[in-house]
Amino acid sequence: MRICSLYSGSSGNSIFIASDSAKVLIDAGLPGKNIEAALKEIKEDPHTIDGIFITHEHSDHIKGVGVMSRKYDIPIYANEATWKSMLPCIGKIKEHNIKIIERRSVTPIKDMEVICFNIPHDAIAPMGYTLQSKGKRISVATDLGTFTEEVKYNIKDSDVILLESNHDVQMLKFGPYPYPLKRRVLSEIGHLSNEACGAALVDIHDESKARRIILGHLSNTNNYPELAYQTVLNILNENKINVESDMVLHMADRRGPSSYIEL
Repeated sequence: MRICSLYSGSSGNSIFIASDSAKVLIDAGLPGKNIEAALKEIKEDPHTIDGIFITHEHSDHIKGVGVMSRKYDIPIYANEATWKSMLPCIGKIKEHNIKIIERRSVTPIKDMEVICFNIPHDAIAPMGYTLQSKGKRISVATDLGTFTEEVKYNIKDSDVILLESNHDVQMLKFGPYPYPLKRRVLSEIGHLSNEACGAALVDIHDESKARRIILGHLSNTNNYPELAYQTVLNILNENKINVESDMVLHMADRRGPSSYIEL
């Protein structure tokens, strides 16, 4: 399996994941031309994308999904509540490309299985995803205010995990956001901080399993890539987790493709 974060952050998100036979995107939260350019950069043809799986209806996750579906005839997968919420925002979609999936369900795409699970976020029915093929597993869990037992159960056995490391708490508290937005981000249905991300990784650590971690969905206002990386690294080191063998850390870039990993 392969994963490449095309874009990740508060300005837009899209993740490419492939098995031997299947190719999908998790979200398409930038204009279609940006997603096309990112796929071209990693030498992938948009015509070969088998589906776009939507985590939730916020614009930084769906902005380009309608354009991509119409231009390349790509099916869009989302739960019913998310479909109802995002449909007015993405334009007309061909009937055969409207794929409604149940929450906590498994969707087969060629030789890949796409497992969805619930996440705590202030959207209508937000989900994370674990994709598996031939014994390999990749998980994506961003836009979650709390690292719940459901999230833990669904990502703990994955070989690669893209996990949110959204903000530094002190930067957020003393930064320019208005108070209601600060409360939202810090809430149990907001976003994971760098510290919470590190604690979650400690929680899923398994000495018998090496894995790769991609830190993603960083705030452009309340975080820096270097700060997120160092905060999580310090927490792992404090808990005697070897970041060269037990958990290899990568960063997802907000501006373009990064963290191309092949299993």
